[in-house]
Amino acid sequence: QVQLVESGGGLVQPGESLRLSCRASGIIFSIYTMAWYRQAPGKQRELVASITSEGNTNYQDSVKGRFTISRDNARKTVYLQMNSLKSEDTAVYVCNAKTMAFGAWGQGTQVTVSS
Repeated sequence: QVQLVESGGGLVQPGESLRLSCRASGIIFSIYTMAWYRQAPGKQRELVASITSEGNTNYQDSVKGRFTISRDNARKTVYLQMNSLKSEDTAVYVCNAKTMAFGAWGQGTQVTVSS
């Protein structure tokens, strides 16, 4: 059974940092492209960052220079380090794992940036 479990969300003030984690089970983690998406109220889900099995990364323009995605294959975990958070980063952040043949989603973790 495939499971993706996110953690690390919370309420922070603008300018602060958070690190999200997504731990996977039931998959051969190392072969998957892992990604973080987010969905704000009333908006469509959008890709925030992704990292391939080779470690190549891709970021949405609005988070470049502030967010860093990384992975630890031994721990089957992908991370999203978020610095200099802004109010517009407020959303539910959801972890995704995919290959050409399969995809899975986590339940999400809430990130709220507010003063």
